[in-house]
Amino acid sequence: MNTSSMNSTHTESARQAIAHVRADASVQPLRTHLESVGGLAATFAAKFRLQKHGELIGLLHDLGKYSDEFQSYIKSATGLINQDEDEDFVDATGLKGKVDHSTSGAQLIWRELASRSPAHHAIAQVMALCVASHHSGLIDCLTLNPGRPVEDGFSKRISKEHEKTHLHEVVSRMELAIRGRVEALLEDADLTNGLLLWLRNLHDKAPGASKEEKNQSPSQKLQQGLLVRALFSCLIDADRIDSADFEYPGRARHRYLGRYEEWDALVQRLERHIEVFPSVHPIDALRRDISDHCCAASARPSGDVYSLTVPTGGGKTLASLRFALHHAKRHRMDRVIYVIPFTSIIDQNAEVVRRILEPEGVQSGSVVLEHHSNLTPDKQHWRSKMLSENWDAPVVYTTMVQLLETLFGAGTRGARRLHQLANSVLIFDEVQSLPINCVHLFNSAMNFLVDHCRSTVVLCTATQPLLHEVNPSRGAIRLSERHDIMPNVAKLFDDLKRVEVSYRRKPGGWSLAEVSDLAIEQVNEVGSCLVIANTKKVAQAVFQLCRQHPDAEVFHLSTGMCPTHRKNKLNAIRSRLQSDAVQPTLCVSTQLIEAGVDVDFGTVIRFSAGLDSVAQAAGRCNRNGRRTVGMVYVVNPRAEDENLSSLHDIRIGKEKAEGVLTDFAEDPSRFNGSCIGPAAMSRYYREYFFARSADMSYPLARDVTGRDDDLLSLLGANEKAASDYAQNHGRTPPPLRFRQSFMTAAKAFKAINAPTQGVIVPYSSEGTALIADLCAAFLPEKEFELLRRAQQYSVNVFAHQLDALSKAGAIREVREGTGILYLADSRYYSDEFGLSDTPTGLMEDLHG
Repeated sequence: MNTSSMNSTHTESARQAIAHVRADASVQPLRTHLESVGGLAATFAAKFRLQKHGELIGLLHDLGKYSDEFQSYIKSATGLINQDEDEDFVDATGLKGKVDHSTSGAQLIWRELASRSPAHHAIAQVMALCVASHHSGLIDCLTLNPGRPVEDGFSKRISKEHEKTHLHEVVSRMELAIRGRVEALLEDADLTNGLLLWLRNLHDKAPGASKEEKNQSPSQKLQQGLLVRALFSCLIDADRIDSADFEYPGRARHRYLGRYEEWDALVQRLERHIEVFPSVHPIDALRRDISDHCCAASARPSGDVYSLTVPTGGGKTLASLRFALHHAKRHRMDRVIYVIPFTSIIDQNAEVVRRILEPEGVQSGSVVLEHHSNLTPDKQHWRSKMLSENWDAPVVYTTMVQLLETLFGAGTRGARRLHQLANSVLIFDEVQSLPINCVHLFNSAMNFLVDHCRSTVVLCTATQPLLHEVNPSRGAIRLSERHDIMPNVAKLFDDLKRVEVSYRRKPGGWSLAEVSDLAIEQVNEVGSCLVIANTKKVAQAVFQLCRQHPDAEVFHLSTGMCPTHRKNKLNAIRSRLQSDAVQPTLCVSTQLIEAGVDVDFGTVIRFSAGLDSVAQAAGRCNRNGRRTVGMVYVVNPRAEDENLSSLHDIRIGKEKAEGVLTDFAEDPSRFNGSCIGPAAMSRYYREYFFARSADMSYPLARDVTGRDDDLLSLLGANEKAASDYAQNHGRTPPPLRFRQSFMTAAKAFKAINAPTQGVIVPYSSEGTALIADLCAAFLPEKEFELLRRAQQYSVNVFAHQLDALSKAGAIREVREGTGILYLADSRYYSDEFGLSDTPTGLMEDLHG
């Protein structure tokens, strides 16, 4: 390392360099922070065989804090010096976030490595990107500004004037211990060889028969970007942990940092539960057989993709957990991560597993972590940094939205979790719910984790999508040669058949009154009926019609209800359905009830939708085989009653499903006698995926890039941006190995098309008290626990509804600047429908 500018007279100043100052005026020395972050980042990066890279970027990430400019700023801002007593005092008010302390570390890496060889150039760019981006999220290598020329954003950042980054000054002020370790790492051959081996392996595993095909694979280019994000994740998590633990020392002792209970203990708890599991219904024997096959399959190799294709009601939750725990134990894996499509079923599944793995005497929350809160805003500040989860638990339950944000989202909050996916078992429950525009991104990411990070993926569903049959160059998931955990899926579907599906298509469609009459008729005949609509509006209308009939207790379920509200409704429904005495029960719901909710109705009426939705709806009918057969009626509503114009996925799925159902009615033998079995589902997905192939790479609106492009490209080779750059620079291509527009892509990415924000609602006295406690909670540790509880009393609200509630003055922040919202006017929350953007008048204002 070039030391010509080092000045020994600054030794005392270096010893006094400060990284952070706590509220009680305690000081964290910069050296302590850098060494701690370097050590943590090295530990995290070891999972990727990049331990030395993690240590180096950890040691250099805050190098700029050695500068006089930063030291004067932090001391002035925290009262360590004041205007009257020290000439170094500066007015820090307008300087927050403006003193550059991240670029110099990136410049040092670039200066020392980039010029050595083309290989070193690529290695330097990876590490410099991580350091330069550690506050903002990964920056654009090629910067896209619609209507303006493409810029080389990375080179512009790395060439920033040293007078502004203080490179020479901060290098001269590094402590000898830090400097010596940095020099040793920069000269270590493993630093280059480790990343070169990664890039070679990514190329070798890329789809394509020839070297040229592999080089041009969009999937491989995307995985190169994921490699950068993986290393970036290690740095971000290390930095946030060390900073938070200094600011709030009490939290440090509550971190596990991978030191969990042994897998042996968790396996034993699960096996004891399975041993005493009662066999009440004939289906219970089939569920046990599925569970036993999952246990046996756990001995298969790690680092592969498996499929668990089981009809709804087959006991996938505990069977897949059995696979996961035994597999993690056998292969010494770090954690099990359950990825579930909807928050509505995380509550149910996590609660079941928590009762098993956290019995009496085991600290609550020490094994099972739920992470699906949407209470904190997207933009991160000091409070949400402290509250961020990093999935440090042996068993994690999260949503597909959270997982996709971790892999592709903006900022640093989600990205910090990515390293926790390595050497883990990932169970995807109801994988058919994967958003269609994320198919290639998801497939490539799973291949990355399985092929290169020693992770194991299990795709669980009754309606297995054909993720392995899409375009391999753009990203098709690579299934294991022995991917099926169940040996004879077709026979399993025959053995578990408990329903008949009747396609009741009517010319002109069913009126909502006719659907209501059919539902009441079914309650009178078999005792219970579930109606599932595609939209909240239709579900509410049918509910209002049904409850005019005095013959049954009528319930309504909606995502407008908070989890505790839904749980209470479902518990009441289950109590009636499971009682020995006949208690006529009718429930009208949106599709939230389809995926994994454990209810057992005599009849189900499903508004026409995708065939996967029909099959999932069928799983709520005769679930425990208490009847010879249950009936599922698929009805087509009148066009004037159901508006699907903005629900693109449902509309196309409905069209393709109706084609399969019509063909089935003409010749059931073509589908082995089942319109929701594997043969019919395979036909449905082929037609559905063929119709949606153009949507699978996450196409972007032109206002994002100024051209037709997609996220797969921006996070990969970025061909169009590179071509535009060359046209404006004398046909000279960008001088970069990595050309991704990381930040532009991340800001454009939304795991769901209409992102939501959580609002805490005053459901029951507990919800009201929780809001009051949050409004009064000034201790971060107390707020952290309150927000965990608030997940059960929050509703995820779309932007238009949030805007309406804001204009009505119905929502407020728990405290100004926190971004944590609550419903202040409880007239907008009703027992029937949950949260609404119009007042119900049923309850009084919290502050009235």
